Formats: sequence, structure tokens, C-alpha cells
Amino acid sequence: MPGKFFLFKYEEGDVVSMRKAHPCKSKDWELVRVGSDCKLKCMGCGREMTMSRISLEKATARVTRNGEVVE
Repeated sequence: MPGKFFLFKYEEGDVVSMRKAHPCKSKDWELVRVGSDCKLKCMGCGREMTMSRISLEKATARVTRNGEVVE
């Protein structure tokens, strides 16, 4: 467990798989910026969005770093 309050330890460049798909049918997002608000870029269509850390924690199914699943 990475921290007392967070389920995942996010780093820039990680690929986050979400529970629900984006309208372009992709579930994978790349983390561009990490903090209390995280900036994500869709791997399917390239759209960028900002999401709060709490919302991101709830929506995350799995985190992949350098081709390996991070727990």
C-alpha cells in the first residue's frame, strides 16, 4: 500500500486503465501531471482532461508503469 490515504502511487508517464470507457472506446489514459489535480491524456483520441485525485482513485481499475502492472 503506497500511502495512508491513497490506493495507488501515481507517477507522470503512467498508463491508467479506467473502469468506464471514454466515448472513443479507449479505457487507457496517460498521466501528464500528478498532484491534487491530475491531468490525463486519452491514449485513443488524444483528448486531455483534468481530474481530482479522489475522482481518479475511484475511477482507476489498474495502473501500468513501463509495461508492468503497479499494485
